[in-house]
Amino acid sequence: MSAYDPTSLEGVPEAGRGRLEQNKRGLFTSDLSVAEFLLVKEAGFDPLGLVVGSSIYHIGFQQSSWKRSQEMTVLSEAMYTARELAMTRMEEEADQLGADGIVGVRLDIGRYDWGQDMAEFIAIGTAIKHRGGELHRAPNGRPFTSDLSGQDFWTLLRTGHRPVGMVMGSCVYHVAHRGMLQSFRQMGQNVELPNFTQALYDARELAMARMQAEAEEVKAEGIVGVQLTERNHGWGSHVIEFFALGTAIVPYDELRDIPAPTPVLDLS
Repeated sequence: MSAYDPTSLEGVPEAGRGRLEQNKRGLFTSDLSVAEFLLVKEAGFDPLGLVVGSSIYHIGFQQSSWKRSQEMTVLSEAMYTARELAMTRMEEEADQLGADGIVGVRLDIGRYDWGQDMAEFIAIGTAIKHRGGELHRAPNGRPFTSDLSGQDFWTLLRTGHRPVGMVMGSCVYHVAHRGMLQSFRQMGQNVELPNFTQALYDARELAMARMQAEAEEVKAEGIVGVQLTERNHGWGSHVIEFFALGTAIVPYDELRDIPAPTPVLDLS
């Protein structure tokens, strides 16, 4: 985790600071759907504003062995650190609004023609605050983060749990190539490729283990909404990133009565 300064808006452009000031005066912005907005309100929270964090990161180079399956640690660290920078800046915007947390967080990666070795990592979500003044922040004092939808957030609270933060694990892995003789012998056969199987298995497990280690650090009871994705970011056909992401949760100290949602009239 990077150092956290709850008062820092370093790097936020002037227009962004002006946007946050408008939110403080009561004009909220949100990427919640109308149904999500309703359920967040029914759960006792008010949206404060859309919060954003960005980091354009130069991703270093690491040589791999043609015949060896191995983690590309330089790339794994780059992909994790860049996402963490974007997340921290999003949290700082939420802190400026006095938010308890952020829901509906999306983590996106953008690439541009003018930088083949660069990528923009973007974190965006809706900052919310409990209407009754209860503090729902994470144990480290930051606003909690969650990629749960408004519906899932409301349902989670109904179970007597609350989110404490998004947890993630990244592993960039080089999958060894098959030799020409091996490829020729297996041509036209139905046969498992154990080297490929083991390499992909290992890489997924590394990403999952790192996500679970983050959850243990915040003393979570579990992780919900886990997504395990595979992406090639232009490193070549045999280099893949495995990325694990989910929301760590803890039980409330006491059960809360979250009301059922108000019915919405269908006027169609």
